[in-house]
Amino acid sequence: MLRGAIDRLSIYLPIALMGLLALGSYWLVRNSPTAAAPEVVAPLRHDPDYYMRDFALRTFDANGRLQREVFGVEGRHYPDTDTLEIDKPRIRAIADTGAITVATAERGLSNGDGSEVQLIGNAIVTREPMTGKSGQAIPRMQFRGEFLHAYTTTERVRSDRPVVMTRGTDTFTGDAMDYDNADQVMQLRGRVHTTLQPRQNAPAR
Repeated sequence: MLRGAIDRLSIYLPIALMGLLALGSYWLVRNSPTAAAPEVVAPLRHDPDYYMRDFALRTFDANGRLQREVFGVEGRHYPDTDTLEIDKPRIRAIADTGAITVATAERGLSNGDGSEVQLIGNAIVTREPMTGKSGQAIPRMQFRGEFLHAYTTTERVRSDRPVVMTRGTDTFTGDAMDYDNADQVMQLRGRVHTTLQPRQNAPAR
């Protein structure tokens, strides 16, 4: 009789064990932590995160030397592009060579550190007279157009629209321009017109 009970137990034991395993698996599934759903990061909108009115920003180098000043009637900073949109901008930049450049326009779009500025509407960039590396006098130079792209650190001015450039008493016009002050190279494209004034000889002594 005992042997019969053992035989019956051996028959049902695997079934009972499978049931216990199933219950254990169900309990683990119910009580195990679920993976957190990935957090959806909303893309940055092109909205200003702060405003400035009648402001002045100044940038200095590591030695405390003034590099550039940015003035504006109103400024709007956009965090998605780290750009500053300026109404009535006036920018004054001082290069390592000591050359002073002043830029104005109806509207400006500057990058984060002010080293690159797009000038829109009645744009004017003026480089004041300076002395060259060999001691020669370099006359005042001015660029005018509806759009000018100024690089204040590298002393470069570009435009894909008509530009009038005045150097001293000479005038140059073109449909597009690329000027590099460091290399003293200017490229005018499209319809180019040049007016050169005669040089006046120094009075005899």
